[in-house]
Amino acid sequence: MSDGPDHRALNLSNWESRVPVHLAGYGIDRLLATPDRVSDVVAFDRPRLGDLAGLDVVHLQCHIGTDTVSLARLGARVTGLDFSPSAIAAARDLATRAGIDATFVEADVDDAVTVLGAARFDVVYTGIGALCWLPDITRWAATVAALLRPGGRLYLREGHPVLWATDEIAPGRLELKYSYFEQPEPFRFEEAFTYTDGEALAEPVGYEWNHGLGEIVQAVLDAGLTLTRLVEHDEVDWPAYPWMVETGRAHWRLPDGATPVPLEYTLEARKPG
Repeated sequence: MSDGPDHRALNLSNWESRVPVHLAGYGIDRLLATPDRVSDVVAFDRPRLGDLAGLDVVHLQCHIGTDTVSLARLGARVTGLDFSPSAIAAARDLATRAGIDATFVEADVDDAVTVLGAARFDVVYTGIGALCWLPDITRWAATVAALLRPGGRLYLREGHPVLWATDEIAPGRLELKYSYFEQPEPFRFEEAFTYTDGEALAEPVGYEWNHGLGEIVQAVLDAGLTLTRLVEHDEVDWPAYPWMVETGRAHWRLPDGATPVPLEYTLEARKPG
């Protein structure tokens, strides 16, 4: 037993307080206005996702379901999983309003196989700002592998561990402040506003873990998956720093003259069979 902070409980409170803010800042009205519209996140992924028609796709850490509904609009049979009850309720409401047949389950990622069943899915999809909330990347990769059917694949696009390790020391200047590698103890942060701005959070404290790119790749390999794609990107889905430059496709990059560093990556892997 530890007498330290309950990281999970505090993170859950943090994400519960994000739900009403994100319902106003995730472009839901635009998503509902056009039946074939997909979220900016899924639009970026779409060329690499390939044909999802008729496939069983599980979206881990789905939050309020905008990307999950978007995957359904690409023809997938979707299941979303998240540990926040308010987020799951919002996702179910969004799917109903969009006329999407989707399943949403409230559970921790570590419990996904127990609540969803093993070898049920053709694709495990997970994305931006997800892995940093998980303390053990090896356990996550084992969960992904167990969820996949033989021949199924993992699709992951995530903030790069270099980005998570940096902090701003002056406008346009970054330093490596946090560990690049996974550590037992997380980083504590307190941020009044989320990446969508909006109203201040009622619960601003959260805890995150970084995972090095090599640690992530090795965890995927150790789980028995075969790596099929690894691409590093010089742009990111949100203005991680206020002086970033918008690319014109709902992404941001470092300004001209800044030392280029990877900001995101896409990783794909397949389960043999």
